[in-house]
Amino acid sequence: MQITEQSSLYDNLEKKSVREILEDINREDQKVALAVQKAIPQIELLVNQIVPRMKQGGRIFYMGAGTSGRLGVLDASEIPPTFGMPPTWIIGLIAGGDPAPRNPVENAEDDTRRGWEELVEHHINDKDTVIGIAASGTTPYVIGALHAAREHGILTGCITSNPDSPMAAEADVPIEMIVGPEYVTGSSRMKSGTGQKMILNMISTSVMIQLGRVKGNKMVNMQLSNHKLVERGTRMIMEELGLEHDHAQKLLLLYGSVKKAIDAYQHSKNY
Repeated sequence: MQITEQSSLYDNLEKKSVREILEDINREDQKVALAVQKAIPQIELLVNQIVPRMKQGGRIFYMGAGTSGRLGVLDASEIPPTFGMPPTWIIGLIAGGDPAPRNPVENAEDDTRRGWEELVEHHINDKDTVIGIAASGTTPYVIGALHAAREHGILTGCITSNPDSPMAAEADVPIEMIVGPEYVTGSSRMKSGTGQKMILNMISTSVMIQLGRVKGNKMVNMQLSNHKLVERGTRMIMEELGLEHDHAQKLLLLYGSVKKAIDAYQHSKNY
C-alpha cells in the first residue's frame, strides 16, 4: 500500500478535544521539515538545471491536480508581485483548467493526454522545465505530460510523497518527500500539501535569487501594488542610498522598482 493511503497513526479523532486535535496535527507537521531536508540534494540538482535554461529564456511549468495543482498555481502566481517577473516565466497548470482551483472538475486528473496538450498550447520548448506535483505519484494528467515532455527532450522534475512512484519514473529529477501517513487518513492536503508548498518555495525562490531578482536579502524588483509595498521599497532605498524618506519615495515612484531607482541614482552620481 502507498504511504499516502496508509491509515493514520491516530484514531477516534471525533472523540478528541480541540486541543488534542491541534497538538496531534502540530506533532505530525513537525515531521514535514525533516522530510523536506532529506530531499534537499534532489531539489538542488533540479534548481541547478533550471537556472541555465531560464537564463536562455526558458520557463517553469508546474502541473498537478487537486491540492497539488492549486499549490502550483499559487506559487506561480506569487512570482510577479514578489520578484517583478512576467507571469509567463513560471506557469501553474491544473487538471480541469481555470475553474479547478475553486471548484474541482470531475475526472480531469484521469486524462493522460490533456496535460501535454496544454503544454503544447503554451508552445513548450527544450529550454523549459516541467515539474509534476502529486502526493500519490500516480496522477495520469501529470504522468502523461511528463512522459511526453521527456520524449521531446524537456527537463522534468516531480514532487511526490511516495517512493518509487510511476510519476517519479517519468522525471529526470524526482523529489521524494516522505512525510508518512496523514493525520486524517489519505488527506494529502495536510502534511503532503505543506511539504509541497515548502519545496515549491525553495525552488522558485532559489531560482529567482540565482537570476538576480534579489539584492542582499531584499525584494528589489517587487511590484509596488499597495501602500505597504511602496513604504517597504522606500525604506530599502533610504537604507541603500542614505536618502530622506520623501526623496527616496519620489525616486521609487519615478522608476517603478527599488532596483531601477537605486541604479538610476547611482548612475547619475557617477556623471
